[in-house]
Amino acid sequence: MAALGVVLFVVTACLLAPVYAHDLAHVDAFTSNLNGTIRLNGRTVSVLQANTQGLGFGVTPIGPTWHFTNYFLGADNQGRDVFARLLYGGRATLLIGSTSAIICCLVATVLGLAAGYFGGVIDWVVSRVFDIVWAFPIYLLAISLSVILLTSGLNIGPLHIGAGSLLLPILIIAMVFVPYVGRPLRGIVLSLKEREFVQAAIGSGASDWHIITKEILPNVAPTIIVFLPLMVAFNMLTESALSFLSIGVQPPNASWGTIINDGLGLLYTRPWVAIAPGIGIVLTAGALNVLGDGVRDAFDPKARLRGSI
Repeated sequence: MAALGVVLFVVTACLLAPVYAHDLAHVDAFTSNLNGTIRLNGRTVSVLQANTQGLGFGVTPIGPTWHFTNYFLGADNQGRDVFARLLYGGRATLLIGSTSAIICCLVATVLGLAAGYFGGVIDWVVSRVFDIVWAFPIYLLAISLSVILLTSGLNIGPLHIGAGSLLLPILIIAMVFVPYVGRPLRGIVLSLKEREFVQAAIGSGASDWHIITKEILPNVAPTIIVFLPLMVAFNMLTESALSFLSIGVQPPNASWGTIINDGLGLLYTRPWVAIAPGIGIVLTAGALNVLGDGVRDAFDPKARLRGSI
């Protein structure tokens, strides 16, 4: 429940990003503010200040003011409010992580049910596809697909997705993780198919659709529900890694990975630009993993008992 509370808090805070940016901080999180100024402790301060280190060349963004409505975490090298970008970036990261996890679980469920129940050629084809995808290192495969699709977008018949669309990282991340969900589901279906209640349904002349939807799917559903928060966490981490490498979310959109990339050059002067989204990733992914364990215990009390022995 504590992990669920953390997830709900992060989601709520990110959903309120426009409220914070427009009504409280009065900033545009996506527009450069190179010549901007703010009022701080009764005096006017430039958002980008003259560099006082080394030879004094260049400028340094203003650091955290710790005033909630006035550059709370400071500015990045474009003069943009880091806290506002953190909230907007969380929206993109959570959207991509959750949407790709749902798509991944849906596709994996369909393939796992078909392969496990029907067997034969269907099982062989699905299993070989899973093996091929499984053979690639997950990040290397995601990076390769991102590099290819970000140059020209995705064009399949009437389907056209632009290179900067958030749909591209969603689809890429969803597809590369399908075997990680589909293979366990296939194994569960194979064992369920031999159970007495399924054999009884087959013997009574029930259709394949009826057996799959009424007998097998309800027994697979708890496993899918357990996988979902775990996949959201994995997909968030994958999205952040791709965006950090500049092959995930593309400007003008922002995600936690892109913000960490923006803060690389400021690690020694304004470390909060990179630390803040890193903390957001750790908190959210950790909470989702704990939530997944809690959901597993709720649906499978025997697993909790085995862990306590």
